[in-house]
Amino acid sequence: MWDRLLTGCHLATMDPAVGRPFGAIEDAAVAIQDGRIVRVGRRVEMAGMRARSIESLGGAWVTPGLVDCHTHLVFGGNRAGEWEQRLGGADYEEIARAGGGIMFTVRATRGSSSGELIASARERLRALMGSGVTTVEIKSGYGLDTATELRMLNAVKALAGSEPVRIVPTLLALHALPPEYTDRRAEYVQMVIDEMLPAAVGSVHAVDAFCETIAFTRGEVETLFKAATVLGLPVKLHADQLSNSGGAALAARYGALSADHLEHADEEGVAGMAEAGTVAVLLPGAYHALSETQRPPVDLLRSHGVPIAIGSDCNPGTSPVLSAPMMLNMACTLFRLTPEEALAGMTREGARALGLQDEIGTITPGKSADLCVWRVSGPAELAYWIGLPGPEKRIVAGLDC
Repeated sequence: MWDRLLTGCHLATMDPAVGRPFGAIEDAAVAIQDGRIVRVGRRVEMAGMRARSIESLGGAWVTPGLVDCHTHLVFGGNRAGEWEQRLGGADYEEIARAGGGIMFTVRATRGSSSGELIASARERLRALMGSGVTTVEIKSGYGLDTATELRMLNAVKALAGSEPVRIVPTLLALHALPPEYTDRRAEYVQMVIDEMLPAAVGSVHAVDAFCETIAFTRGEVETLFKAATVLGLPVKLHADQLSNSGGAALAARYGALSADHLEHADEEGVAGMAEAGTVAVLLPGAYHALSETQRPPVDLLRSHGVPIAIGSDCNPGTSPVLSAPMMLNMACTLFRLTPEEALAGMTREGARALGLQDEIGTITPGKSADLCVWRVSGPAELAYWIGLPGPEKRIVAGLDC
C-alpha cells in the first residue's frame, strides 16, 4: 500500500522520455511512498490501486518542485539606495568602484549578528518557497574573511534545518577584494585557498567565484579551482556577465557544474561548456535590474546542446527577486526562451546545475516527491502570467508544506 496517491490531475513531468511537450501526461496520477515517487502514469492505469491517502486534485497541473539554482539569500542590509542611483544614471561598475556594490553589503553583513542574518534570510527564503521553490542554492560571499563566511554558512545550515526546503550551500570564495587587501591581491587569494577553503570543507556542496574585470582574473580563479579540485569540491563560476573575460571556457576546463550569467560568452566558451557538460545558468532578474542590453547567447547554447537553467540570483544589489514564476516570465520575454525551456530551466536543468539531476527535477519514479500543484489550464501559463503568486500546494519529499 502506497502512502499517497495524487489523482485527477495533469502532469508536466519535464521528463524527455515521455516524448511530449513538457513531458505532459493528462488525466494522470502519481504514487508516493517514503517520500519518493514510485509510479507515474494515466489515472486509468492506477485504478484500483491502494494508498493510505488518495487525493483528487480537480484537474490541476502538477510540476516538479521549482529549483532556484543561484541565490545569495544570506546578507545584511539592502541596497535600495544604489537602485535609486542607477535610476539616476549611475552604472553598476561606477557604484562598485566608488566603494558601493558588493562592498556595501560586505560591511553590512560583517556588522550583522548570526541571528539577524538568519532572520532576514528566512523572510526571503519563505517568499521563494511560497512561489513554488522546493530546492534552493544559497551562496556565501559577503564576508570576504573566513570568520564571516563561516558565519554565513552556519546561517544557511540553520535555515536548512528549520524550513521545509532542500538547501544547497555554496562557498562563493572569490567574490570581491576586501579593502584591507587592496594592495595585496595575491595574499588575499592565497588566504582564501589556505584558510577559507579548507575551513568550509564539509559545509558546502561546491565552490564559486566571480571572474570579471571588477572582480577576479582568470588566473586567480584558476588557482582557486585547482585547490578546490584537490579537495574534491565541484566548482561553479559567475562568468562573462559584464565582459567576455573567458569565464565560460575556464569553467568548462574545470568541468564546472555551471557557468552563470554568460551575457558576453563567445562560441569557444559555449562549445567548451557543451563538451564538459557544464550547465548555462541564465539570470534574467540581474539582466533586468541592471538594464542590460546584451542578451546571453541563447541560440549558441541551443545549437551546441548546452543545458539551460534559470535562477533568481536573489541578491541585495543587482537582482532583488523573490518570485520564481517571475523568472520564468522574464526568461521568455527578455531572453526569448520558450515556456517549456523556461520551466525545464527551473526544474530539470536547475537540478542538473546543482548536480542533483538523479534526485529531483522531473516527475520520475525513483526521485524525491518534490512537487507543485498549480491551478492553471496548462504549464505554459506558469511563464505567461507576470507575478503568478505561487502554487496551490507545495510538496517536499512527499509532505505538504
